[in-house]
Amino acid sequence: MILFPVIHEDAELLVLHKPAGLVCHPTKGDEYSSLISRVRLYLGGAEEPQMVHRLDRETSGVMLFGKTREAAQELRRLWELGFVSKRYQAIVHGRVAMTSDRIDLPLGRDELSRVAIKDCVRPDGAVARTRYRVERVFERPEGVFTLLWVWLDTGRKHQIRIHLAAVGHPIVGDKIYGGDEDRYLAFVEGRLLPEHRKALLTPNQALHAGSVWLPWNGEERLFESPAEPWFLDFLSGNNVDWPEKT
Repeated sequence: MILFPVIHEDAELLVLHKPAGLVCHPTKGDEYSSLISRVRLYLGGAEEPQMVHRLDRETSGVMLFGKTREAAQELRRLWELGFVSKRYQAIVHGRVAMTSDRIDLPLGRDELSRVAIKDCVRPDGAVARTRYRVERVFERPEGVFTLLWVWLDTGRKHQIRIHLAAVGHPIVGDKIYGGDEDRYLAFVEGRLLPEHRKALLTPNQALHAGSVWLPWNGEERLFESPAEPWFLDFLSGNNVDWPEKT
């Protein structure tokens, strides 16, 4: 079994591609069911890997781990000081009118939702800023879609997903913020139906952390990873395959 694609590894850093559909932290399941447990398997117990940032379960892309305590501390310091730049790709519903823009909307817990982990835009929420640029607009039989480059100025939970949905362009395949949260409840309860899949269009939300830039040991380092085949198939107008288990 391939645990994950390795992008870069040295004595201090492990940089990998997190597959879509894999949680970062352990839940119920075997040792392959979370990213951190797979990293422990990969490293073989020589060092305790340090996860310094995370991605949502259905978001794919670049992740960095410190292989030593000192490396992890330095990574956290760079993140806290805002010296790390992450660039995402997102496929959203509809034609985004503005070539580039900034979304500045505060976020907090959605107290009216049946989904415990759901947040929302609310006046008393935490400051949250997202920037985007349109890469291209394209059409499929299901409608019109836009491919965006996205950057975060803050790092709130589900920030990109909530912000894009709030301006009328939810991410394709988003089970929580795509307009009907019952799709998420159906997914976690194992009752995802053909009509849910038809509405979602893709098995995972079409959000990919394509690159991470940071200064490291006196050099500028850029780590990149391409989007997964199902993401690229949707962009190309091809049919998208769903895993059997969903």
